[in-house]
Amino acid sequence: MSNYLAIATVTATLQRILQSSIQVDVDGARVTTVRPDRLNSAVPEAGVNVYLYEILLNTAWRSTDLRNRHSDEKYSKRSQIGLDLSYLLTNYGNEVELEPQRLMGSVIRTLNSNSTFTPEMIRETLADSTFTFLADSNLAEQIEAIGISPLDLNVEEISKIWSVFFQTPYSLSMAYKVSLVLIESGDLVKKPLPIRSLQPHVTPYQPAISQIKVLEELTQLWRTPLPTTLLILANSTLLIQGNRLEAEITQVRIGDIKVTPQKVTDRQITLNLSSIPPLSLRAGVQSLQVIHPQKQVSSNIVPIMLRPTIEEVTVLNIQGRGDEPRSADVTVLVNVTINKSQSVTLILTELSLTQFSGYSSEKTRNRPTNSSSITFEITDCLPGSYLVRLLVDGAESLLTVDTDSHSPTFEQYIAPVVVIV
Repeated sequence: MSNYLAIATVTATLQRILQSSIQVDVDGARVTTVRPDRLNSAVPEAGVNVYLYEILLNTAWRSTDLRNRHSDEKYSKRSQIGLDLSYLLTNYGNEVELEPQRLMGSVIRTLNSNSTFTPEMIRETLADSTFTFLADSNLAEQIEAIGISPLDLNVEEISKIWSVFFQTPYSLSMAYKVSLVLIESGDLVKKPLPIRSLQPHVTPYQPAISQIKVLEELTQLWRTPLPTTLLILANSTLLIQGNRLEAEITQVRIGDIKVTPQKVTDRQITLNLSSIPPLSLRAGVQSLQVIHPQKQVSSNIVPIMLRPTIEEVTVLNIQGRGDEPRSADVTVLVNVTINKSQSVTLILTELSLTQFSGYSSEKTRNRPTNSSSITFEITDCLPGSYLVRLLVDGAESLLTVDTDSHSPTFEQYIAPVVVIV
């Protein structure tokens, strides 16, 4: 985990990475970290300004804090919070020589090549004499990857940022998101005294979940050692195992919905997710809990990852001819709901045994409505056939595997596929 210097360390790392690139591409250019309304007085003639304008809680990480608490609200581990950081990158310089546009190209190329902040990159930043005030930062020890990706803001959204925050004329800018940044509490967990003897203690009537399994043959198609909880689809049958699960009325809460399972015993609950209207389910990481409403008790919370299933892919507005790269609108329909606050990425991988080129397009958060259908604008994509995947807050849709032993594509990925012509 990271301490209170994590946010500042991310900004400094971003500043250092860009500085090493733009000073080569545009002579004398510098990277600054001031408010954009101070660009006229506090910066050199050419450069890039990095400004952190928004910090949001990472929704996929909110439930982890609950799993680190005892029933009396005391921490069993240090509490932690996951953050997404939004940056505005502003380019300035000699407009006649197109310095802002040259700098923007340099920024895009650099961040596309360094889309993940590695521990080595962070350590190099902390070793830089410019950032001695970050010497106590431990961000490089964070296990979870820290990625940076462009935010797809339209003219109206980016103009609002300038008018609300800075009230100054617009300069050529682009927004980027850094995720996931974890900050750990400074509270030390008290270490208990050594145990001299074991005395069993049971909380009356409180159910407890020990593990969740998937009752289907889906896992046989995936020979990597993935936990079954990572292969949950909207039609999966869950086996919720534990103790004291049975009551006169037993329900299972998944996210914000409550359902009645098909079969309940004291040690196991069978829940067929296909009995739930698919659009009431949400893709991504969410909590699962057993509740006994009559006794007003509930179990521990267990996170599950619900993967979306692609039902249809359509392509419209294809632009480009011959061997030229194409641009198009790709609409993906899935069988569950994607919340407007979730981060969604379209991944296209060339359907070939010898070539593995691919393309990705991200749809940022804060979309107008929740929906099961999302349209992506793709550019610079060569004509061809592509396997399609959708990544929703880390939950990736599965590809279809050919199980026909007589087929020439036996045990290969065959669907879903989109053709760009």
